[in-house]
Amino acid sequence: MVACQPMKEFLAFKMQSIKETLASNTVTTISLFSGAGGLDIGAIYAGAKIIWANDMKKEAVASYKKNIGEHIHYGDINDFIPSLENYRGMVDLVIGGPPCQGFSVAGKMDENDERSKLIWSYAKVIETVRPKAFVMENVKALGVIERWSSIRTALMEKFISLGYSVNFMVLNASDFDVPQARERVFFIGFIGNSFAGPDLLAMIKPYRHKSQNVREALSVLDRAGKGNNTSVCNARITLTPNPVMRKSPYAGMLFNGLGRPLKLDGYSATLPASMGGNKTPIIDEAALYDNERPWIEDYHERVLLNPEIAKTETVPSTMRRLTVDEARVLQTFPLEYEFCGSQCAQYTQIGNAVPCNLAKAVCSMVIDVLNSKTPILYSGLFN
Repeated sequence: MVACQPMKEFLAFKMQSIKETLASNTVTTISLFSGAGGLDIGAIYAGAKIIWANDMKKEAVASYKKNIGEHIHYGDINDFIPSLENYRGMVDLVIGGPPCQGFSVAGKMDENDERSKLIWSYAKVIETVRPKAFVMENVKALGVIERWSSIRTALMEKFISLGYSVNFMVLNASDFDVPQARERVFFIGFIGNSFAGPDLLAMIKPYRHKSQNVREALSVLDRAGKGNNTSVCNARITLTPNPVMRKSPYAGMLFNGLGRPLKLDGYSATLPASMGGNKTPIIDEAALYDNERPWIEDYHERVLLNPEIAKTETVPSTMRRLTVDEARVLQTFPLEYEFCGSQCAQYTQIGNAVPCNLAKAVCSMVIDVLNSKTPILYSGLFN
């Protein structure tokens, strides 16, 4: 049995119950590769009524059931595709983010990775269910890197052959009220007019909302270890004696492990699913709570002048890892959302998720088209 770790009751920004909102919505939706529900929460607040969902991670499914509903099914999506024939012609929208590790520049970039093949499982669901529209999210690399151009083309051609007007766009989450410079690609299709692609960047423009910075976002939480911010990460922070220097103190490799300090007055880098150990981002408490100059900026300047100090310098006690609750906020999950499983499993669920606010913007654009509130803008003809 997977244990759940509840958030403390404080709700600095109170949201209407996810389950209540879901029950009152009307846009019938199927969710694939749902994880803990980041994309689904955004879709729900955009108007989606999710009637079926799926994931194969037990802890994520437990979190989803706890917070969103019992309609999620645990297991391999390929085992469920035949039964989804029962929903053919009954679904307005399909959403989902197939696992991206095989396409990611942070991974092995292996198209033969079994997880990479799940984009075709997603396409098979579209073929089986025939929704009015779909949203498929993945890593930026799938949308921009030449290595994946043949896969992009084949994927687009598959959707077009099914009768969809389809295109893709790369979005930065910080443009959609997420304090994170997280870039993702979205493939979006609408049934009909498969001879032309929608101008997605023009269509999404009204839904943009520049985010607050990390410091402002984290202001809804108490100090780490107290009140509503109790799930601390105790992974040690140590300096590497052989730093890789960059112009910015927030880049390069100054610490052992891949966790880097967060620039409090800017946006967080992409939160990885590998958080929980020394890959967890670093917070400077003196800078966050007491408005002192970030220690990393001073250290960076001194190392540039004298690289030898990296062999003897120690990290001050005010530097610590990003907590689960802070990661939750930076991914724009509701504060009352309860993640299940171990601390490591919770970090993984958060890092794997589509930021809720980004999901809400994208799904609002699509649902507004389905509800005839906005038209589809076309960018040109396909050859």
